[in-house]
Amino acid sequence: MSDTATPAVEGWFTTGPEPALIGTSCRSCGTISFPRETTFCKNPACSGEEFDDVELSRRGTVWSYTDAQYKPPAPYISNADPYVPFAIAAVELPEGLVVLGQVADGYGVGDLKVGNEVELVVETLYTDETGARSIWRWKPVAAENGAQG
Repeated sequence: MSDTATPAVEGWFTTGPEPALIGTSCRSCGTISFPRETTFCKNPACSGEEFDDVELSRRGTVWSYTDAQYKPPAPYISNADPYVPFAIAAVELPEGLVVLGQVADGYGVGDLKVGNEVELVVETLYTDETGARSIWRWKPVAAENGAQG
């Protein structure tokens, strides 16, 4: 994906050669949140209301996974007609967050195993009249190294 990729969800991730999810860190207690927090700290023991943007780790480990055998309801936009099932992974990042996302094109549940390392990539989610819209996805690291997990 090029540096000119247009995110389908603005402000949630960066694009370019080393994309990253954008979270926030509470200025009062340091709690990290994703998606970005703008109103109040998610830590129930903190009353913080000011946050700094932080780029989250690009790699994490598979915490859980499944596949979407049935087309999700709106506002989901399918990139294929008829609908093609896709894999979803819950990935634990070093920051202590678990982030849900689709698995990279060409990979499915057979390529995933709890505890395996994955890396954030940006791929086209759909194309509309204004062009391609991108989203983050999780790519198995073993696959990029040519190894089996």
